[in-house]
Amino acid sequence: MNAGTRARLDRIGTDDRYVVVPMDHGLTIGATQGLKDIESTIDAVTRGGADAVLTQRGIADRVHPNLNGAGFIAHLNGSTSIGPDENDKRQTGTVEDALRAGADAVSFHINVGSTYEREQIAGLSKLTGEAEHYGLPVLAMAYARGPDIDPEAEDYTQAVSHAVRLGEELGADLVKTAYTGDAESFRHVVESTSLPVVIAGGSKGTDEETLSMVRGAMDAGASGVSMGRSVFQHDEPGKIARAVAGVVHDDSEAEAALRAAGLAVEA
Repeated sequence: MNAGTRARLDRIGTDDRYVVVPMDHGLTIGATQGLKDIESTIDAVTRGGADAVLTQRGIADRVHPNLNGAGFIAHLNGSTSIGPDENDKRQTGTVEDALRAGADAVSFHINVGSTYEREQIAGLSKLTGEAEHYGLPVLAMAYARGPDIDPEAEDYTQAVSHAVRLGEELGADLVKTAYTGDAESFRHVVESTSLPVVIAGGSKGTDEETLSMVRGAMDAGASGVSMGRSVFQHDEPGKIARAVAGVVHDDSEAEAALRAAGLAVEA
């Protein structure tokens, strides 16, 4: 890893742990709750403890004034939920585009096991080569998704492990993937790569569910989270960001982190 990549990784994390809030969903699902006034959401989550936010490069001018010292990751592919196949992620920018947008890192989504796996492998490989030239870190969003992949099947953990290893094999600097449901199974995922592994948030659940998932991932050896809807669609995004940061950075238990952030804990 060159000095530029290392320095920029430090801008999107704290002591090699990461609380990233992706808000590229405006491309995927439109201007939903938390994204219409994205400026206020970015201000709230970064004040709450997020290390970085992630968006498509086109709205960078709405991002930078509200970062409060946090990092910015430009996402460079995508698709829409109303298109023919949401797994068909197409490139939306280049490394040079991201640098012009003031990005500290770039990210790229790949669906391992999908019909589009080959094209996405080629896209991620090309991107990591270009990013290395500029000393720009790459976050690979590597998911096991496709016609033959069942999250309820016994071999799902192995498929997720394959996805994160693929991210490393193609030159990424950190990798994001789905949580496999418990610390024991996710430990196998983390051990499948030398890269830092962060978990996705998935569909918005209760605060307790969200924090318990984060706690389980950290217990398994994860390096943090990259959680979107669970944070930006929250009624109090700053508080849930603070609670997540409490687990990731302060090693708090889920209930303690919720209480410290001022969020209610179910009796």
